Amino acid sequence: MADQPGEADLRKEDIDSIVKNYALENFQMLQVCTVVKTTAAANTYYQETDSDITKTITTALTATSFSGHPAGAVFPVVEHSWTETTERVKQHGADHVMDWTVWKLSAIDVKARMLERVGRAIANSVDTAIITELATTTNTAAAVATWDNATESLQQPLKDILKGIAGMQIDNWNPYKQCYLIVHPTNFMELMNNPVIRNASQTIVTTAGRTTQIAGCNVIVVNSATENTVLMCIGKSAMTWYEAQPLTTHVIEDPGQTLKIRAYQMGVPVLINNNAAWKITAC
Repeated sequence: MADQPGEADLRKEDIDSIVKNYALENFQMLQVCTVVKTTAAANTYYQETDSDITKTITTALTATSFSGHPAGAVFPVVEHSWTETTERVKQHGADHVMDWTVWKLSAIDVKARMLERVGRAIANSVDTAIITELATTTNTAAAVATWDNATESLQQPLKDILKGIAGMQIDNWNPYKQCYLIVHPTNFMELMNNPVIRNASQTIVTTAGRTTQIAGCNVIVVNSATENTVLMCIGKSAMTWYEAQPLTTHVIEDPGQTLKIRAYQMGVPVLINNNAAWKITAC
């Protein structure tokens, strides 16, 4: 017997091909995170101090080098530290309920369209949560001038970006390992319009699509970013996404009455390593 629209064995195909694939294409920020599965509501992690271990200076002893010990001398005692932090997962979810007759009789496939829109809503919500957490980094500097400054010579976005790279390097991180530059579309336009950036940027075409690189950083352009605030981070090192529930979708039909489309995801983003991130303000 031929299947009719809305029957059970067609729904999985609709959901998998429309919602999950579409939403995953729009998950811009999950790529910068290490995804850790969790079954706990509260997740505890330990943030390690990034600075190198130095020699403790005691009374009357001022040398800071670990070298030059007299033969048989006791080595200096060193210490390091970790900060215990707990974060709680949150659920991102949305429902859309449409009249059953609207679904059956509309001139367009409203079910497919709403599957896309609900999936996109969850993708955007998760992106916003990750960006909000990343923006809590205390490593920050104001731009030399706004990137659209009327005086072109004052526009120095490349210097602003290089300052962030240097800042992470000073804190003992390697930004060239996998650095991301997260910008609002307006700031990306200003960035690419800058004459210095035009000569310094590089477009790489891969099987995953086109990737723009500036000073070795992969650029992510996302509407969830705050305009005039640019974020930088080392992928998989700065951010972790504790995932209690991956993106999940359901189509719930009440025959002859309603069709409910649901999408949800549960997790929490955590800035694990503050010094593996950088924020440029007043761009």
